[in-house]
Amino acid sequence: MNASINGFLFLLLLLTGSCQPDKQRQPAVDEATLPSQFLLVLGVAQDAGYPQAGCEKECCKAYWENRETKKLVTSLALVDRVTDQYWLFDASPDITAQLKNLQPYLRNGPDHTPDGIFLSHAHIGHYTGLMQFGREAMGASNIPVYALPRMDSFLRHNGPWSQLVSLNNISLRNMSVDTGVVVNPSFRVVPVRVPHRDEFSETAGFIITNGKKKILFIPDIDKWEKWDNDIVDAVRSFDRVIIDGTFYQNGELPGRDMSEVPHPFVEESMKLLSGLPDSVRSKVLFIHFNHTNPLLKKESVEKRKVKEAGFGVAEEGMIIAF
Repeated sequence: MNASINGFLFLLLLLTGSCQPDKQRQPAVDEATLPSQFLLVLGVAQDAGYPQAGCEKECCKAYWENRETKKLVTSLALVDRVTDQYWLFDASPDITAQLKNLQPYLRNGPDHTPDGIFLSHAHIGHYTGLMQFGREAMGASNIPVYALPRMDSFLRHNGPWSQLVSLNNISLRNMSVDTGVVVNPSFRVVPVRVPHRDEFSETAGFIITNGKKKILFIPDIDKWEKWDNDIVDAVRSFDRVIIDGTFYQNGELPGRDMSEVPHPFVEESMKLLSGLPDSVRSKVLFIHFNHTNPLLKKESVEKRKVKEAGFGVAEEGMIIAF
């Protein structure tokens, strides 16, 4: 009888365990090979993450049936192990897991309080993680949050974000387009204006430089031709370019006019950059993937095509050294 009960319980654990969402695993970090200064990819998904709420399509079923893993919302960390500091680029809804995943990379962790956060714009995947620093959560003190003027005003004058300001959980620092922010003796961050759906704020991309290398990060943008700069020239001039890969191709959202969300399709970007030498194309890293984007999958024909064409696909835990 006991053996039967134990067997039943064991089977029940197996069955229920297989239905549980996967936890974010702490990465194994080899400190001997870890660069002293680097960008760490904390998330790669579009604002709503993967899987997406309400999605019953095959793309999200793959997660619930344990054929794909959860993907966190796009965010980067700039880590300086020389000074034992780090800064976040965007505060995603997945910030709790991302701060935890960041800890093994810090020299003297744990430290869940960033030395600063740079916000790109006021869409849900890029700033709502700030709530975790408030009274109901961490109760942080004066974390520097860098924002362009409309984004700054949005946070100051709209609850619940205004409470973070009034309680000094965050300390807003107004940025100016094309004007550098010196964050420590090594690094400077320059916000650049990019065209996007700016309902509540303007949208920024970021140039991150230590004086030797410079990296361009644009997680969200409308079509490249709307930008005042030339993406081809940008890829030539930067050491690494981490850019919007929200949708792989046109028609990815059946029944919806994709002009309403006019991101550059990955196929479009690859065609635009196809004339560049292999060594230059390899600088490009696509990020910010919608739940429908096959580049989110562990393996896909589309991901293989992107890599065979000489481009990169961002993955959580990826390190980009300075």
